Amino acid sequence: MGFLWTMVELVIALILIAVFVLVSTIFFEAYRRRNNHTHVEATAVFEDPNSLKQVPCPHISDPAEKYISLIIPAYNEEHRLPGALEETVNYLQQRAAKDKSFSYEVVIIDDGSADGTKRVAFDFVRKYTVDKVRVILLGRNHGKGEAIRKGMLHSRGELLLMLDADGATKVNDLEKLENQIHAFARKEGNYGDSASRNSSFRISDIPIAAFGSRAHLEEKALAARKWYRNFLMKGFHLVVLLTAGPGIRDTQCGFKMFTRSAARKLFKNIRLKRWCFDVELVFLCKWFNIPMIEISVNWSEIPGSKVNPLSIPNMLWELALMSVGYRTRMWTIRT
Repeated sequence: MGFLWTMVELVIALILIAVFVLVSTIFFEAYRRRNNHTHVEATAVFEDPNSLKQVPCPHISDPAEKYISLIIPAYNEEHRLPGALEETVNYLQQRAAKDKSFSYEVVIIDDGSADGTKRVAFDFVRKYTVDKVRVILLGRNHGKGEAIRKGMLHSRGELLLMLDADGATKVNDLEKLENQIHAFARKEGNYGDSASRNSSFRISDIPIAAFGSRAHLEEKALAARKWYRNFLMKGFHLVVLLTAGPGIRDTQCGFKMFTRSAARKLFKNIRLKRWCFDVELVFLCKWFNIPMIEISVNWSEIPGSKVNPLSIPNMLWELALMSVGYRTRMWTIRT
């Protein structure tokens, strides 16, 4: 009996030590990220592949030069990127042909790919010019959150759309988000008839965030997925709810649009590098009182997803960092 109690005490001691080490590690990493610029090593450089000259790199603090920027993070997307890019650029060209005031750019962020992603991206720059398509090379893999942050900080649009390289959501669905942003601005009395009288007004001046959502597909997806995947999904949604609070049903959809003023506030502060940066965006929107609109978009499963069971521990790790960082005020928010 004495031996049994000794073993129980040993197990309890080991558990307590493990918890202490885990909590200490979370606090240490949260403290290390207190200055969000310190974890960004690669500087943003645009290079014209035709002339091999570097192109001046804009910043989110600069005035907008285009109507819309599309930010596409890419990590080992040699096979999926060409089709999605072709569809995207064709759509943008068609809109520009119909509306001479419509201007655009596509910003591809190569997040340290080991395949031919860089070659594919620069092929599109050569085809459509560096004014229309630009590539940022991060050198090594930082994570989707960091890639999008980098693209947002160095884009020229009044509206900035993030979308995945696989083309899971059709690019023309951006009109749903775009229209809702304009409608919301008109409803709030900031945009509408007054714009025609004030030539200096721009939609980029109003902070608004529009989140594409697959929540309307959830019932069908629940029936098709394995029970353990549904269990993990529900568990993750609960953790997200406890971390960022209610408001957005589908935080993880990779199709989101921001006005320039909203992006300026959000992406100067974001710290999470990988999958859970979406949750941090929701948290920061609430902190800045940036209106969030959730809009249903079309979505289809594309083979080759980077999300796997090992992504779950990483997501929980980032959510823990975020919770500790903001709750302890180690992560200060720049206004």
